[in-house]
Amino acid sequence: MGTSTPCLPDRQALSVTLLLMFFFSTLTSYGCECPLTQLGKAECNKYDIIFRGKVDSVITCKNKPGIAFFEVHDLYKGNLTKHFKVTFDCNDPCASEFKVGEEWIIYSNYKQIDNALMDWCSRSRRYIKNSKEDFYAVTYGNSYDDEVKFLLDSLGLHRFLKDNVVNPGQRNILPTTNQTILILICSILCILLFYYLFNKFFK
Repeated sequence: MGTSTPCLPDRQALSVTLLLMFFFSTLTSYGCECPLTQLGKAECNKYDIIFRGKVDSVITCKNKPGIAFFEVHDLYKGNLTKHFKVTFDCNDPCASEFKVGEEWIIYSNYKQIDNALMDWCSRSRRYIKNSKEDFYAVTYGNSYDDEVKFLLDSLGLHRFLKDNVVNPGQRNILPTTNQTILILICSILCILLFYYLFNKFFK
């Protein structure tokens, strides 16, 4: 009668492997650690800007911060135009994702006068239509609608600054070839006119 090879060492090795996999996956899952916040005026005082708006367009991160362009619907705090941009760091452990058409409540601070820097550990939250899937409600302790109502009641609505809409694709536009030639001809004519007038009146 043959003797069977004990399987215990293999089971122990498998158990250790599974335990290590669980440990490392737990470390990865908890890479983002944000302090719990509570909705209130003290929390609102931490930020320069609070608004509710829709994402118009997004420039994704490519070895530099990304940019989300918002159409602001309700301005609760800060001085900004109806079209405003928020820069964000995709490498932040707590980073989420902006998608065109999404509605957000943004709590942020100015980076420059015309844009803000996204703080992924702020109370900023995305509108999720199905309240049962709204994980922000579990984390923040209140629904999206409750947050909007609090901001309206506590901070009210503010007026926008004059809006000079500039699309991201329209910045630093170079003149066309015809425009360049026209500018060059006008410059030469101006120089010749100046030279003529100078010789006429100052000789």
